[in-house]
Amino acid sequence: MSRVAVIAARSALTALFLLSLLVASAMAEVSFAKERIRLITASGRTHDLTVELAREPGQREQGLMYRRQMAPNHGMLFDFGETRPVMMWMRNTYLPLDMLFIASDGTIRTIHENAVPLSEAIIDSRQPVAYVLELNAGSVKRLGISPGDRLEGAGLPSTEKAN
Repeated sequence: MSRVAVIAARSALTALFLLSLLVASAMAEVSFAKERIRLITASGRTHDLTVELAREPGQREQGLMYRRQMAPNHGMLFDFGETRPVMMWMRNTYLPLDMLFIASDGTIRTIHENAVPLSEAIIDSRQPVAYVLELNAGSVKRLGISPGDRLEGAGLPSTEKAN
């Protein structure tokens, strides 16, 4: 390898390293508050979940990207601050996820199961929603979640905070 090629390769590696430090530092600046929420199924079963809240644009942008694991019965609740069509994707997200698209009153409207890690395919809410809850893939089946079920807590406007 020529001296010029070695210098170019070292420069490229140095730039990549610095970029990865910048990304890691930006990720470290985003933190998420945690709250307990309660999922109430149509059959009357309740499930208490711990969620990280993604309310600010930077939090929603990062979401669960770069995470390698998430505890059972944990998730991330995206609060969009308004009711609108929502489109999600799995860029830089290593965890397979179930996504619950939720109306402002806490009612689950649509569900997308088993979102593929690292995919850039758009996952559409298919109707206007105010929230998205991301859970580990398989949670929808395991907990028996379906459209029409409800969430309580985490500041949902028409409900009381789950204890």
